[in-house]
Amino acid sequence: MKNSVALFLMLAVAIWAHGQPTDRRDTVPIVPRSSWEAQPAKPFKQHVPVQITVHHEGGKRLMPSDDARQRLNNIQRWCMGPDRNWADIPYHLLIAADGTVYEGRNPLTMGETNTDYDPTGHLLICFLGNYNEQQLDEKLLQVLIDLLVDSCIKYKISPTAISTHRDHSQQTACPGEDIYAYFKSGYVVDEVKERMDN
Repeated sequence: MKNSVALFLMLAVAIWAHGQPTDRRDTVPIVPRSSWEAQPAKPFKQHVPVQITVHHEGGKRLMPSDDARQRLNNIQRWCMGPDRNWADIPYHLLIAADGTVYEGRNPLTMGETNTDYDPTGHLLICFLGNYNEQQLDEKLLQVLIDLLVDSCIKYKISPTAISTHRDHSQQTACPGEDIYAYFKSGYVVDEVKERMDN
């Protein structure tokens, strides 16, 4: 009987661990949800990230001196409110204009979208602001690349599985022309590959 219980517990742990990040490379600090006074998330579908999709919020411009925490709070309230009735803020990680990275929804909870693609298996990284109207500086570009490397290692995702929102839906120009240019040229994926190989 004891052996059966031990075997069951080992099997349960193995199943749980399959969906958990294993290796870690935390070069980019992630500021917790509590810092922006996030509301508790509602229950939603679970998944395991197998690819990474980059977004921008696409609303008003957000400058480094602007209050990113208030913007996060506003986005979450709107997304969980009657207009969307979603489970939480839709993105897993959010990058402010000063390079700070904030925790969004649990990465093992599927994101949500207002466009015609299925975000199951997508780790959603979002820039706050509108990158049709503002530009990445060198610092933000490096934060993105480091965050992508960290995430690829944590979730065992190939750099070739990094893309942008517009690669999955013709209904959007997200993540904005400025960010998309770095993906269209291959620069971002090439940099992630190079850093993972070193």
